[in-house]
Amino acid sequence: MLQRLVFAMIAVTGLALAGCANSPQQLSPQPKLTSQLAAVGRGQPVVVRVVDGRPSPTLGTRGGLYPETSGVSVAANDIVPKLQAQAEAAVRLLGFTPTANAFNAPQLTITLADLKYQSPKDKMYVTQATISANFRADVANASQRYTGRYGASLDQRFGMAPNQETNTKLVSDVLSDALTRVFKDATIGQTLNQ
Repeated sequence: MLQRLVFAMIAVTGLALAGCANSPQQLSPQPKLTSQLAAVGRGQPVVVRVVDGRPSPTLGTRGGLYPETSGVSVAANDIVPKLQAQAEAAVRLLGFTPTANAFNAPQLTITLADLKYQSPKDKMYVTQATISANFRADVANASQRYTGRYGASLDQRFGMAPNQETNTKLVSDVLSDALTRVFKDATIGQTLNQ
C-alpha cells in the first residue's frame, strides 16, 4: 500500500511539474481599427510606411516554473504587413489616398516601438499577464513635422495558463487599441492635410 502511495505521489508531482513547463508561443495577431475616423482629406496622396522598431521579436515570457522555455514572440514579417494594411485603411478613412511613392507627397511613418508580454517571474503557475504596445507616428509635409507616441496596455488574470489562441487575441486587442489611438490624433490628419 505504501509503495502504491509513493508511486501515486511521484506521478502527481510529475504531472504538476509538466503543467508548469510552457512551450514557446509564436503569435500571429490580427490588429484592427476599432473606431470610426473623421475624413479631413480631399483624396491627396500620402506615402504610408510601417516599420518594426522593436529590438527583438520576443515580447517576453509567460513565466511559470520554466520561464526560459515559455517565450512569446511575434515575427516582424507577420505583423508589419497587417499593420501596413490597417494604416492604409485608416489613411483612406481620413480622406487621403495611400501610396507607396509620390513626389512631394506628405509622409506618414508608423513605428511599432515595442510590444511586451510580462508575467510575474516568481510564480509557479501563470495567473496573470500585462500586455502593452507602443507606436510612434512621424508625419512630414513640405513645411511641417509632427511626432506622436501612442500606447495601450491590458492587465489580464487567468484561471489557467493561457494558450496560444488566448494570447493571440489579447495581443491583437492591445495592438488594435494602440493603433486606433494613432489615427484618433487629430494633429496627424491636420498635418497630412497641409
